[in-house]
Amino acid sequence: MKEQLHHRFTDEEVRELFVRYINKEIPACYIQTLLDIKRRRFFELLKAFRDNPDTFTLLPKNRERRRRIDTETEQHITKELIEEKRLIDDPEIPIRNYNYSFIRSELLRKYDQSVSVPTIIDRAKKLGYYQEHKKQKHHDREVLTRYSGELIQHDSSHHKFAPHSQEKWYLITSLDDHSRFMLYADLVPRETTWTHILALKEVIQNFGIPYAYYVDCHSIFRFVQGRDSLHYKHSIFTDDVDPQWKQVTRDLKIRVSYALSPQAKGKIERPYQWLQDHLVRRCSQDSITTIKDAREILREE
Repeated sequence: MKEQLHHRFTDEEVRELFVRYINKEIPACYIQTLLDIKRRRFFELLKAFRDNPDTFTLLPKNRERRRRIDTETEQHITKELIEEKRLIDDPEIPIRNYNYSFIRSELLRKYDQSVSVPTIIDRAKKLGYYQEHKKQKHHDREVLTRYSGELIQHDSSHHKFAPHSQEKWYLITSLDDHSRFMLYADLVPRETTWTHILALKEVIQNFGIPYAYYVDCHSIFRFVQGRDSLHYKHSIFTDDVDPQWKQVTRDLKIRVSYALSPQAKGKIERPYQWLQDHLVRRCSQDSITTIKDAREILREE
């Protein structure tokens, strides 16, 4: 199969041929034979050259559009990359990697500029804002679900979700393990048993009673004998009494499974990474400083 014309000749080479043709130094048939194109294609290219000799290109129109980015867009890409690096470098903010897809969406949202992710990555590499993706280890799932409502992954995280605020808040989330649908997400200034009971209540009122919940071994969810003693080596498998949250789930006949290792706990936390990353970035972009405004961003996400 014959290579496309722009792969065989440069724009400058074809420009020179057309200049010589216009000056009557070479005939059209010579150029057609050299470029291996038909008469119709020759005159299409000649017209394009005569209309815009300085910007003439052999690239197809769609490729040409993708390659040309105006100065203003280039500046906005650089600005967003600098903002990403600022978030990554701040140890108090839970952002560790560049999110080029988010930059693309922000360019469209804030400036109405459409730029492809590969183009943004290309600029990031040239400007030094690129990180190689670490090869992730494959984790076998401890729990496999067959239908929605069979297992709800419930978790909380404490971070500085709004970089322009001086406060850290708790993000409480509930996710259906089978459908990956986010059933509940809210920011609270303090984590208490009551905030988790309210989260459970909202999930049940909106979606019904699930079969089971999957949580970590936080004292809100599980009582562990000797947890706070420095002189007693406790066993995480001993449940002497049920905390209030556990009593509520027991009364509702909801089973509770616990993540008994950091690896298992990671299975709870990983699905929330996307939401957490977008929340932090949006709060930073919009200069959010209050939990009320951050909640509005969370609802949009």
